[in-house]
Amino acid sequence: MPQKEYCPKGYQQTQAQESSPAVFLHSEGTKGRSFDFSFEAVRENLFRVTFTSPSHPPPPYPSVTKPKTSLNGIEVATSSSPSQIDIEVGDVKAAVNWENTPVVSLSWKGDSKPLYRDLPLRSYVIDGDGIAHYTEHDRKALHVGLGEKSAPMDLTNRHFQLSATDSFGYDVYNTDPLYKHIPLLIKATPAGCVAIFSTTHARGTWSVGSEVDGLWGHFKVYRQDFGGLEQYLIVGRTLREVVRSYAELVGFPLAVPRWAYGYISGGYRYSAMDEPPAHQALMEFADKLKEHDIPCSAHQMSSGYSIAEHEPKVRTVFTWNRYRFPDPERWIAEYHSRGIRLLTNIKPFTLASHPDFQKLIDGNGFFKDPETGEPGYMRLWSAGGGTGGDGCHVDFTSAVAFKWWYNGVQFLKRSGIDGMWNDNNEYTLPNDDWQLALDEPTVAEAAKKQTDNNTVGLWGRAMHTELMGKASHDALRDLEPNVRPFVLTRSATAGKSTMPQPEHPETSLTSRQCEGHDIGGFEGPQPSPELLLRWIQLGIYSPRFAINCFKTSPNNNEVGEVIEPWMYPEVTPQVRATIKRRYEILPYIYNLGLESHFYASPPQRWVGWGYESDPEVWSKKLKRGEEQFWFGETILVGGVYEPGVNVAKVYLPRKAGDEFDYGFVNMNAPYTYYASGQWVEVPSKWKESIALLAKIGGAIPVGKSVQTRVPGDETAASLAITELDDYRGVEIFPPRSTSHGTVFTTSWMEDDGISVEQKVSKYTIRYESTEDRVIVGFTKDESSGFVPAWNDLDIILHNGDTRRVIADNGRAVEYKGTDSRGREVYTLRC
Repeated sequence: MPQKEYCPKGYQQTQAQESSPAVFLHSEGTKGRSFDFSFEAVRENLFRVTFTSPSHPPPPYPSVTKPKTSLNGIEVATSSSPSQIDIEVGDVKAAVNWENTPVVSLSWKGDSKPLYRDLPLRSYVIDGDGIAHYTEHDRKALHVGLGEKSAPMDLTNRHFQLSATDSFGYDVYNTDPLYKHIPLLIKATPAGCVAIFSTTHARGTWSVGSEVDGLWGHFKVYRQDFGGLEQYLIVGRTLREVVRSYAELVGFPLAVPRWAYGYISGGYRYSAMDEPPAHQALMEFADKLKEHDIPCSAHQMSSGYSIAEHEPKVRTVFTWNRYRFPDPERWIAEYHSRGIRLLTNIKPFTLASHPDFQKLIDGNGFFKDPETGEPGYMRLWSAGGGTGGDGCHVDFTSAVAFKWWYNGVQFLKRSGIDGMWNDNNEYTLPNDDWQLALDEPTVAEAAKKQTDNNTVGLWGRAMHTELMGKASHDALRDLEPNVRPFVLTRSATAGKSTMPQPEHPETSLTSRQCEGHDIGGFEGPQPSPELLLRWIQLGIYSPRFAINCFKTSPNNNEVGEVIEPWMYPEVTPQVRATIKRRYEILPYIYNLGLESHFYASPPQRWVGWGYESDPEVWSKKLKRGEEQFWFGETILVGGVYEPGVNVAKVYLPRKAGDEFDYGFVNMNAPYTYYASGQWVEVPSKWKESIALLAKIGGAIPVGKSVQTRVPGDETAASLAITELDDYRGVEIFPPRSTSHGTVFTTSWMEDDGISVEQKVSKYTIRYESTEDRVIVGFTKDESSGFVPAWNDLDIILHNGDTRRVIADNGRAVEYKGTDSRGREVYTLRC
């Protein structure tokens, strides 16, 4: 990209600062190069920075709405000198110096070392049609974020494009960009964390210390291709604080329906088959699920159902191939009768053969090429494996196009489809100058302020990813207002994170937390039996658990190959048992989803989450984040990533010195207890399990190992399920001997798993231990009105723990016996 940097200087204050925790500056340059700079304290740990001019306006449709300033009850103090203002807000001290260029620094009050600081003399810079923002770089820090990027997790000393593309068959270590556009970078250190977040949908780059200059030293630089800068700085002691504050800014994740945490099957081939026709092939797949006793909650229908029946046989979104699906409504009802929901793949483009193509042209529903005055044509994925054709992307700023999409989603919903799969929504358009309609009410107010520039470059391609999510979400919500909409999305933006649910785990730190891999690999060679089982063993400990793929096939690349849970008979029993374990721990997983919804805590967490005082978590190996992670508060997951390896090396993080740490216990044989603060080798034979360690003092609520129906869920697929969710147990992990009076407490939440208006009940298990007994207490708060089908609670001790369980309040406790895994079980009468 061309580099045309100009660094405005000579700033002057434009407003009296007085006692307001804000700074407003103006630089009067030559040849129209006049710029405004502002810095404002918005909340105790949230600050807003802008760097704009008439030629470089703020993002016309920012991914978040500017929040109201809320500093009531927070101690605020300011002091100033001729070219600097210091602002203390709670525990944070901010300084803005404009002796040369504006330089913002953030630190803890009383600490002279900054957590964040702009690069002096080169902080806020014009760069052609966009800007560049330079900050100092801490080479020892952990840098995470940007939605999703190639491995490892630590982004330090690397360079990234802030764009989105269909990276089919990508290299996990080298490919960039991937599918998401989220300009959020978080710097984490033992002393604290700072997030830098830009609200634009425009493309750009982040150089996270990858550029080193003899004059400027080590720095980070964010480059934005179009417009001025609107940026938020978030300060926190820990990642947990920063992630929570980021969610407060952009929106907390939507409550996901409970069924979406079950096994979701998929595979392009099924819906693309002509012999046998797809409806029959998919029913045969459902029959095999039952035959192999594998529970399944939903199926992702790839786009083969919408391939035109007659030439040209290309994708025609919102239509049915009536040869493959002669009677969609009847077929969907059959799938529902097996307790399986359906998601349909929908793509935001049409080819010229689409029956509504001319309607969208007439309604200004496509981008417009200003050079020709015609719609913006480009090469699109038309059918099968990589087959292309010419067509146009839908412009979601067009009122006609937005409504057309909304109606199309409702058409599929009326057919019986349960959720949408927004696919190929990266908007890899070829021309920044293509023009937008900007008459859709969602963007109309913003358009009034930007009537002189309607180009896709300034407004940003990623805006359409966001508006597509809104159109799909709103269509489902309006047709079934009492049921939670579910929209799976491949691409995603920072804004409106309450809508679509992404597919990749690196998004968990960006308020996108119902995520997970396509197990077995979407593209590439088929996994070996060992790799498939290892992947499933690991995959059940992610929020989204899906086996979905398009495996390029040398025999028929129109349909490709699929991955099936029973494809290797020699490991089918282990695959079945692993998937059933997923359903067994569904109460634990669903609670993690509710915690995300209410508190923004990601289900999958870096090993140092909550253990920032342990120096080892800041080692290079653990900052890479590749081999182990927390799944909730209790389960530490360590995978095996090489064939033939039967031992996993896992680090067990340790709390601060004054906080007594009881360590961990292996959840699998030989059920070893370990002290914290050490690396351990955990036996992990591939036909048995990956490394799973429970934190001593933790608890895992469990249910039945099959698909169950929760009271209150009256949707068709749920009513077909015969098993009620009428069993609840809690696996607990007390110390081997006495807990020295420490009472461990774990709470979890439950509701009907489907309603928009949530009635959430809370359950709390507490326990302590002596040499010969475990004393348990249990309370429940069902004041919300939700009452589950289960009543009594099974207390499940760890393997080898033969102590007697008693209640702390004299409540009846009955010994139930030893379960199939050799664990002692007691029933607490509730």
